[in-house]
Amino acid sequence: MSRVISLGEPTVGDEEIAEVQKVFASGWLSGAGPTCARFEERFARTAGTKHALATSNCGSALHLGLTVLGTKPGDEVIVGDYTFPATGHSVLWTGATPVFADIRPDIWTVDPAAVEAAITERTVGILAVDVFGQSADYDELRAIADKHGLWLMEDAACSAGASYRGRAAGSLADVATFSFHGRKGITAGEGGALTTDDAELAAHARKLHTYGIAPALSREGSTELPIPSFDEAGFNYRMSDVAAGIMLAQLDRLPSLVARRGEIAEMYRERLESLAGVTAPVALSDRVHPWQSYVITLDPELDRGAVAGHLRANGVQCNFGTYASHLQPVYGSTAHLPISADLFTRHLAIPMHANLSESDVDRVIDVLTDAVAGSR
Repeated sequence: MSRVISLGEPTVGDEEIAEVQKVFASGWLSGAGPTCARFEERFARTAGTKHALATSNCGSALHLGLTVLGTKPGDEVIVGDYTFPATGHSVLWTGATPVFADIRPDIWTVDPAAVEAAITERTVGILAVDVFGQSADYDELRAIADKHGLWLMEDAACSAGASYRGRAAGSLADVATFSFHGRKGITAGEGGALTTDDAELAAHARKLHTYGIAPALSREGSTELPIPSFDEAGFNYRMSDVAAGIMLAQLDRLPSLVARRGEIAEMYRERLESLAGVTAPVALSDRVHPWQSYVITLDPELDRGAVAGHLRANGVQCNFGTYASHLQPVYGSTAHLPISADLFTRHLAIPMHANLSESDVDRVIDVLTDAVAGSR
């Protein structure tokens, strides 16, 4: 059998090693140090915001964002249903209740009409998800939030390099959060970020992400002995400077990585046009899709398990798309969200990363074609 074509794969090399060597030479490896500060400044520019905060992962950024927005027990937060459960979990961590809303059938982001229908007197905010990197409908969601006096938050875990109607992902809501997990478009293995234009929210998040005090960097070089005091219980949600060094090199790569993923997505689209039973994902013309994942939709009569088994047996990695969150037992949801529930059973992620060659794409499609034929 030929080499295995991986589902996801980071693009890293000498540039990342050079940045890590700089961190080693600096002597500051721990969290929230000078390299983190440089990364935050650059990432804020990338996201089109005034402030960015480097975090340990996207889950911690979500929790920080919800917390500084004032989310508390008894509140309800409307959440786009089709997402990895970190989104819903982060609401639970505040003591609030996630209320899941169904999704658009074409791009799988939350349906604004479903959001408005889910609003109650306990609703405090809307947590939209940029599914597989493509932005949700933020103009419509902002109008709903403003109409009802709610905050709006963007789960941009997959969205580095994305844009919506000319505006960068990360700048589309009151607060946005990113992931730099190994399967994301840019990565340090783990890591995350929070972005916002609100200086007060940014300062509060920075305080909470270091146990409730200003990071040690703010006291570096002092000729006195400042001793911070704790007036609020925070968390340890800091990114290490080692990870921040890797992310500086990854930011240099970001434009070329997004462009290459777009080329691969177009190759897939062209080759899937003639494959009956499989629908390619939609990329809307008013937004830049960074293609964190490439997820196809199988017709109902196809056996997804059999298709996946054939792909894996022939050296092509794959996985299900993501979760219909309302179906997960942890939430105890009684919602009926038919679009999300249906796609949860029919989506299949096939290899997508910037290291794929055209021959890799051809092989994926050849194996997929055989798998579909065998599962009818």
